[in-house]
Amino acid sequence: MAHYDSAMALSDSDVRHVARLARLGLHEDEVAPLRAELETILQHVSAIAELDLAGVPVTSHPLELVNVLADDIPIACATRDDALANAPDRAGDGFRVPPIGA
Repeated sequence: MAHYDSAMALSDSDVRHVARLARLGLHEDEVAPLRAELETILQHVSAIAELDLAGVPVTSHPLELVNVLADDIPIACATRDDALANAPDRAGDGFRVPPIGA
């Protein structure tokens, strides 16, 4: 695995390429700060890559994950009149909304 070498600093072109891949709009004055942040990230990843991780089990998450969802228990739904009770502008059995672009 290749390690990040700070002597091979990222170029402005590299930063713009990463931003484009991430679909980020990048102004010219944002290139240098982003380059510094990306280089810091690469240094941290490189430091982790140097660790001897033989015998460390592969994990998808550093913490034990448990299902935190509540049980699906059906409950009574609000009636249409209850749902529309606070509508700012009701039109029959629905909400009246302004047209798009208005």
